[in-house]
Amino acid sequence: MSKNKTFIEIAKALGISPSTVSRALNDHPRISNETKQKVKKLALELDFTLNPMASSFRSNKTQTIGIIVPRISFYFHATVLTVVQNLLWKEGYQLIICQSNDSPEVEKELVNTLYASRVDGVIAATTLYTTDFSHYDILTRKQIPLVFYDRVPVNYYPAQIVKGDDYKGGFEAAEHLIKLGCKSIAHISGPLTCNLYKDRYAGYIDALKKYKIPYRQEMVFFHELSMDNAVESIQKIFKMETKPDGIFTANDTSAIGALMVARELGIEVPKEFKIVGYSNDPRSSIISPGITTIDQHPEIVGQQLAITILDLIRGTETKVELITEPTITPITLTIRESSKVL
Repeated sequence: MSKNKTFIEIAKALGISPSTVSRALNDHPRISNETKQKVKKLALELDFTLNPMASSFRSNKTQTIGIIVPRISFYFHATVLTVVQNLLWKEGYQLIICQSNDSPEVEKELVNTLYASRVDGVIAATTLYTTDFSHYDILTRKQIPLVFYDRVPVNYYPAQIVKGDDYKGGFEAAEHLIKLGCKSIAHISGPLTCNLYKDRYAGYIDALKKYKIPYRQEMVFFHELSMDNAVESIQKIFKMETKPDGIFTANDTSAIGALMVARELGIEVPKEFKIVGYSNDPRSSIISPGITTIDQHPEIVGQQLAITILDLIRGTETKVELITEPTITPITLTIRESSKVL
């Protein structure tokens, strides 16, 4: 029996339209669970199954969206993924999750794979070292909606952008330490090829300038923000003749590393040394003393990403015409014991 005849037969038997039968078999979110169950039960009795691949070729839509993240293990990206997936599922879309492992080569391959998979849109947080974005051109040429988030192109690229207010986060972190009386503030950041660390570093610099606090190049480090790298840099800082009385690290892993080194050296936190991290990783709240940090609100980022990609997919204009100024999501200074006045 042909698919159309089966749709009509099911529709007549249940007193609904053939289009409702189609939507029910495709798990459309606007069709009630009761109707879906009735349709699927009767379809099973008629030995009918829907071919989603054939359906996607006819409609030119696959109801899938791809997302590329640097590392799924990062708290921020894991939270964003969960929010995006849940919201897209409610709208009838499946999320294909890809991990670049911070490799530009892998990122390029993933873009090509998602294009070949005929996804309806792509969301991407680039690697630390991506400076050439031409591998995304295949998407923009084919008018496939593209949204960059968190780690985004530093220069203009014809895609929508959702990013946190990293400059403000860096400024508020340094300003907080300054207002607590810190005069020698170290900074550990990621590679400046990445917009995140470029903006956080700029905020830190401007806070020092505003309050006329000396900038000390020897107390500033740029590298991947792993625990080992952080510990090595902080050990170097404490061997200097002039010791730091505060530190702003561009992630919470490095902030925890700073706390570990301070403990080993018998330096009291926050009495002698104050610490501010970035991201509000859950570990920053359960360690003792708790780490003051910048909350990036990944839930808000995830919500904005889902809204943005769906607006682009459903837009009737060309995708380039729909591009607006970057959407800036909020940050919040979350104060804990590592920087409190005793």
